[in-house]
Amino acid sequence: MWAREFFGTDIYHLVAAFIVYSIMGWVVESIYMSFCNRRPTNRGFGRGPFCPIYGFGGVVGYLILHPLSSNLVALYFAGAVLATAFEFLVGKLMLKLFGEVWWDYNEKPCNYKGIICLESTIAWGFYAIIIITFLHSRILDFVDRYNRQWGIRACKLILLLVTIDYLFKLMNIFHISLREKKDKLVEAYHSFRARWY
Repeated sequence: MWAREFFGTDIYHLVAAFIVYSIMGWVVESIYMSFCNRRPTNRGFGRGPFCPIYGFGGVVGYLILHPLSSNLVALYFAGAVLATAFEFLVGKLMLKLFGEVWWDYNEKPCNYKGIICLESTIAWGFYAIIIITFLHSRILDFVDRYNRQWGIRACKLILLLVTIDYLFKLMNIFHISLREKKDKLVEAYHSFRARWY
């Protein structure tokens, strides 16, 4: 599975890049928001240092935009538009699922419903240029410094930890108690056992 190619890159490198972008995005955004809020601010969904929106954005953005690497103007505008559309879709999905968006651009000029704004759109274009012309190749070089088998194990471990972190967060958001689930499972087990024994 890890060697299978997708858009000319194997799954291992795509997953590793997704993880690196997710962690880097969390670091940059948390530092920026900590500076703005004048106190430490975790910008991730869970407790850990992980923002998958940056992971998906970085990897998918690279796969779509790297053919434009020789035309920086086209790359800038395509990156700005695609990232803004992605941010808007994620914001709308969050509104539908959670009833809120975890960022707010209402104070920014030229915003639309607080979900997207001109300032971010301008920044996304520059991020696209940085990712395509510089950052992505450095990330792949970093990944290739380490033994592939150890890298695969690290990817699996990180994704497992993030999944557990996010499951606990979702249970908290939707008020799902582990104790209630355990009690229901025990009750179902006793009911099943009573019928068959």
